[in-house]
Amino acid sequence: MRTMILSLAITLMATAAWTQQPVRQSPERPTRLSTSSTEVAALIAKAQRERKDNQPLVTEPMLELGSYDGHLEYRPSVGPAAVHEKEAELFYVIDGSATLVTGGKLVNEKRTNPTNLSGSAIEGGTPRTIAKGDFILVPENTPHWFSSINGVLVLFSIHVPRP
Repeated sequence: MRTMILSLAITLMATAAWTQQPVRQSPERPTRLSTSSTEVAALIAKAQRERKDNQPLVTEPMLELGSYDGHLEYRPSVGPAAVHEKEAELFYVIDGSATLVTGGKLVNEKRTNPTNLSGSAIEGGTPRTIAKGDFILVPENTPHWFSSINGVLVLFSIHVPRP
């Protein structure tokens, strides 16, 4: 399964890179092309230890290649909704289950940086139950929100810049 996830992530990065400028690795960001299952377990334990009270999301780096990076997302509670205006986002559910809402409109929309928006929830989106083993691709400019989480949700997430 891990090999399939890594292959899919590398394929997406290669496809995006094909239509854009070459990926350049900055000196301060080392290339990391693999993460073992033992390392994933250690990242989950690290996220549990480092989580602050009421923090809805802890991220840990898993893969890095230039502007493409994959992260472990440790989500013990519901956080804000998001829109990435220039990036698609691919999720793989490592563990847990949740309700993911996509589409609709952000509630209490705020700009977090030049290409991302956040909100307290989503109005009018489409909810779907996601669980361990599922893959989800959220196109750029699409509101998305984990509106309920059953226990703890652990994801692999990669942002894929689109031209």
